[in-house]
Amino acid sequence: MSKVCDLTGTRPMYGNNVSHSNRKTRRRFNPNLQKKMFFIPETGEWVELKVTAKALRTIDKLGLNAFLKKLNSK
Repeated sequence: MSKVCDLTGTRPMYGNNVSHSNRKTRRRFNPNLQKKMFFIPETGEWVELKVTAKALRTIDKLGLNAFLKKLNSK
């Protein structure tokens, strides 16, 4: 299963674990992905998407259509 947001395209970031002795080993920061069902009133269909928690908060604030318009304008 890919760790990519279906709407924003957010992918994992990479960085270092830094120990107490300042030794560095590579690690991965995964996005906070959630599977969510969205209703599209124009088509009358339900769609399941994997979206980040940040995208979910923005969709709750603006609505799905306004969020998609905002993404398309960028």
